[in-house]
Amino acid sequence: MAAYTEAVTAEKLVKNSIYMFKEEDESEELSEVEEKHHVKPGEKPLSRSKTKNTFLKKRRAKKSATCTQCGKSFTTKQHLESHMRIHTGERPFTCDQCGKSFTAKPNLDVHMRIHTGEKPCICIQCGQRFRQKGNLKKHMKIHTGERPFTCDHCGKSFTTKGNLDVHMRVHTGEKPFTCDQCGKSFTNSYSLEIHMRIHTGEKPFACDQCEKSFTQKGSLKEHMKIHAGEKPYVCSQCGNNFRNKYSLDVHMRVHTGENPFTCDQCGKSFRNNYDLERHMRIRTGKKPFTCDQCGKTFLTSSELKTHQKIHTGVREFMCFECEKTFTRGSDLKQHQRIHTGEKPYECSHCGKRFNVSANLKTHERIHTGEKPYECSHCGKRFNVSANLKTHERIHTGEKPYKCSYCDMRFSLSSHRTTHERIHIREKPYT
Repeated sequence: MAAYTEAVTAEKLVKNSIYMFKEEDESEELSEVEEKHHVKPGEKPLSRSKTKNTFLKKRRAKKSATCTQCGKSFTTKQHLESHMRIHTGERPFTCDQCGKSFTAKPNLDVHMRIHTGEKPCICIQCGQRFRQKGNLKKHMKIHTGERPFTCDHCGKSFTTKGNLDVHMRVHTGEKPFTCDQCGKSFTNSYSLEIHMRIHTGEKPFACDQCEKSFTQKGSLKEHMKIHAGEKPYVCSQCGNNFRNKYSLDVHMRVHTGENPFTCDQCGKSFRNNYDLERHMRIRTGKKPFTCDQCGKTFLTSSELKTHQKIHTGVREFMCFECEKTFTRGSDLKQHQRIHTGEKPYECSHCGKRFNVSANLKTHERIHTGEKPYECSHCGKRFNVSANLKTHERIHTGEKPYKCSYCDMRFSLSSHRTTHERIHIREKPYT
């Protein structure tokens, strides 16, 4: 019993010592606070209890709101508790609509607005609504013109640090988001998300006019201009109208002669990246787009889509003059010039006019002497790709045109036509 009493007494002494040391520490620190709040002449002095309360609040916040895992500090214990769930993986707040979980209730509350459609944050400048205050704050920089985040490589400025970080990958070449289907990499997660729809076939943005669907909202917005007949961008040189600024910018290169996209293999330049990519595939022989009906391959996805209309029989573009139908709107526009007599493309050398830009381009090679198509066998050059194709049959021995009456074959369709007259006893020159 005596031993027990001694032990209890010793424990009390230790506790008292700790308490005394604690009191001394607090007293010393409190004195420092009182010195900092030294009353100046004319000021009302703070009571010692108020000074002590202020000190204790700061002290508790300082000691209780620091994460023991990563050292991050917080102003309240509640914020620290929410933060700790990052380390524990705990997500106690679950959406009853889609099952998605969150570490904090405010995050769940904001998420629920996706399901309810609620957008309580309104821009006072344009009336656009947002689900979160942070998104409204970012949006307001559009109106103020504020771009506080600047790239130190090229001087381009951005409204948010996130946009700057993504932009910096243009300079570093970093593409951290990789498609697990085809291995293609992207600078940001959104681009990967859009790309994945190619593999999944998902097209969530549907046109309510023709039921055509798109992978991106922006593509649907551009498409809707077709139904509205809206072409707000006008060329100042020739008066041609375009649905978007990009198309106008590319078109202007016809007038300026600018070809900013250059092939690093042969030095040939193009007005847009699409034509350069197509050219590169011609050089490599790569045709990545395959028709699932007949197995025929194509250089571009648009060529494949046009081809597939042969199988489906879809020819949605009709000429109101002669009721001839076409698979592409550009073909209809070109055809309509037969009726109107319009020849908008003029040769700068001799003034001759053409109804198709490609015909003008081919014609101008007569004046320039340009022969861009070279035979890989003998080096002979041609100003038209079709002439090169025909020439190369001399080297390959290919004769794709077979007589419909006998087994004779020819390298040119005109030679076959001449030959077939023997069978039908046609004498054209009498």
